[in-house]
Amino acid sequence: MLTIGQLAAYAGVTVRAVRHYHQVGLLPEPERDASGYRRYGARAVVSLIKIRTLASAGVPLSQIGPMLEADEPAFAAAVQRIDDRLRDEIERLEASRKQVAQLAAGDSLTPPPEVVAYLDRLRAIGVSRRMVEAERDGWILVTARWPDQVREWMPAKHAQLDNPELVRFYRLGSELLETDAADDPRVAELADIMARMLDQAAAAGETDFGPAGRDDLPFDLLDALAGESDPRVERLRERLRERGWARWTRPERLAEPPG
Repeated sequence: MLTIGQLAAYAGVTVRAVRHYHQVGLLPEPERDASGYRRYGARAVVSLIKIRTLASAGVPLSQIGPMLEADEPAFAAAVQRIDDRLRDEIERLEASRKQVAQLAAGDSLTPPPEVVAYLDRLRAIGVSRRMVEAERDGWILVTARWPDQVREWMPAKHAQLDNPELVRFYRLGSELLETDAADDPRVAELADIMARMLDQAAAAGETDFGPAGRDDLPFDLLDALAGESDPRVERLRERLRERGWARWTRPERLAEPPG
């Protein structure tokens, strides 16, 4: 007959674990002997080893009791259910590992791979880290609202990078973000470039976003994000209004340019 310490050592668990199994009803507590000690027989050792094996395999304690009492078909069915659950958990963890690995690049917190590839192209053309981060955060907002459409839009975004005007815009914006000058003349040049590109897009019928264009909230958030990123964005908006455009996230031409 074994003491609780001997039982635990033989089965490869701790005394605390044995007591916990007593508390949750998995392992019956034996009667105390004349000396006041609990003594465990061979059956207790076998039961404890079964409990330890199932627990080590990831079986919840709440399911171990019924499994120990189940017949062979019921036991096999329970094992299959546990295996299915573990497989699903493994798939979830593998997906999480991929996301964690992508975070090293700083771009993949939520954007899909197509957006990450676009951000990589921005780096390749010399866009600064701050500018890329601002672009990434904008795509996070867009992806959250239109997760399915984003992949459809990205080929056109890549094609736009063949436009020297857009490349100049990104590089100029990168330079501007590296300074704190409130009256930097590059703000006016950015507005000129943006207005020309919006004029071209309007002439080509590319300023109609369809149903997405009637969804105000994401465009309002994009505008707010730009303003929160750099206070000079408001000056850029003013210069753009002077050139006939009310906004650029969802292009809106003014009926008559101010002044």
